[in-house]
Amino acid sequence: MQGVSKLQRFLFSSVTLRILSITTTLFGISIFVFLVLRVIPGNTITGSFGIETGMLTPGQIAELRHYYGIDQSLILQYFSWMKSFLSGQFGYSFSTGVSVMKLTKSALPVTIELALIGTILGVIMGIAIGMFSARKPGSFRDFGGQLFGLLALAIPGFVLSTAIVTIMANVFRYFPNGFEYMTPWENPWVNFQQMMFPGLVLGIAVAAPIMRTTRSALLETVDKDFVRTAHGKGVSPRKVQLRHVLRNSLIPIVTMTGIQFGYLLGGAVIVEKIFALPGMGRQVLDAITKREYATVQSSVMIFAIMFVTINVCTDLIYRKIDPRIK
Repeated sequence: MQGVSKLQRFLFSSVTLRILSITTTLFGISIFVFLVLRVIPGNTITGSFGIETGMLTPGQIAELRHYYGIDQSLILQYFSWMKSFLSGQFGYSFSTGVSVMKLTKSALPVTIELALIGTILGVIMGIAIGMFSARKPGSFRDFGGQLFGLLALAIPGFVLSTAIVTIMANVFRYFPNGFEYMTPWENPWVNFQQMMFPGLVLGIAVAAPIMRTTRSALLETVDKDFVRTAHGKGVSPRKVQLRHVLRNSLIPIVTMTGIQFGYLLGGAVIVEKIFALPGMGRQVLDAITKREYATVQSSVMIFAIMFVTINVCTDLIYRKIDPRIK
């Protein structure tokens, strides 16, 4: 009974510390993004009226500051936004005339779909090229695999995206993203065409770090005793590579995959803009231009919550991969 109580206390303290860590992180992010937006020159008025702001009278500016809620102190603005965010409304978008929650409901599925496609393609390419490269380290095939990883890391996503859009539109007269966006439920084939190229761009970016991680993990595992024992028992090299080497190298690969997936959720801004996808990244970029404080703040917080959730899920996957991890 004493052992059980110690275990319960340990689990309770671990869960408490994890929740406290997550809460502190999200609170720090909320303050950071709130203050950074206020440091940027301009406000919602200049974002809405542009150069015409100079034609407004002081009385009109005062009324607009009150309407947008930026006449309050920073502390009141922060707690007003947090109250709205915690209530599930996320604030109000003055440029569109709807709540940020409504905007997010339509934009978030697009970003999640794009991030999933990019991650799946990146994992497939990264693991395949990493295994291909690690089979014969120092060989020409290893050089080719590492060259792919280097080029994928060196070429910016916006350069690759612009090149694809230019070639497909001007040379092949094919640009499905020029039409209205279709969800997978409305038109699966059109959605596939609209997501194919931006997903490929993100997949190549994800494949590079996963390839390098896979190669390093495989080379570290291939010299283990259990691998030599499997070879000694006459197990085919292919089965040894898949069942023993790759399986016992999954921890760093899963870690890198989780990090990259979280990055794609918030880092696909430029790709969404170039390919005209109505996702969260494009929503944030447009909101920054218009100084839509509530939209930017709430969107960044959603990204942060999703990233933290992915980290927790990654920890749970560790326990499935390796039962020794508690």
